[in-house]
Amino acid sequence: MRIIITQNITLDGRVEMLDDWFDPQAQDEELSAELMRQSANEDVLLLGRQTFEDFRGYWPNATDDTTGVADHLNQVDKRVVSSTLTEPGWQNTQIISSDPMGAVAAMREAPGRDVIVTGSITLAHELIAEGLVDEYRMFTYPVWQGRGRGFFHDGAHSARPPRLKLVDSKAFPSGITYSAYEPST
Repeated sequence: MRIIITQNITLDGRVEMLDDWFDPQAQDEELSAELMRQSANEDVLLLGRQTFEDFRGYWPNATDDTTGVADHLNQVDKRVVSSTLTEPGWQNTQIISSDPMGAVAAMREAPGRDVIVTGSITLAHELIAEGLVDEYRMFTYPVWQGRGRGFFHDGAHSARPPRLKLVDSKAFPSGITYSAYEPST
């Protein structure tokens, strides 16, 4: 399977949503279609505990969702990385409680399609540092946040971000742009 990080990001490179610039149900039709196209290749949704709890608190209860995201997330195989969570409380969910990088490396070697990581900034930074990411998908919102964690770790202990090559890009009527990159060798 391929490990893919999908992030919503501001023009200044922030993925931590400290302001209200992102609404998962306020998307134009073209953006919704692109997200569903990508979801069609998703075998596993991999999340960190905080993002998982945020998703679990929202999506199973989104009965008025017309985008299809709620139905997809309720059905997809989910894995949550957590050393504290003992009961997932959401259907089709397994907890990865030890050696998450080993578990991701094993998924990467398994047959199948895509493992999608979204949100989960700490987990995403660890995957990048370990060189386990096969593709980066960025949905850039036309806003400037000015603070918050970025797509790549800013800390002194992080590995150097990989060199990337553009493999896909699109612009949507809402002003959001999509860019997909793979590590270049």
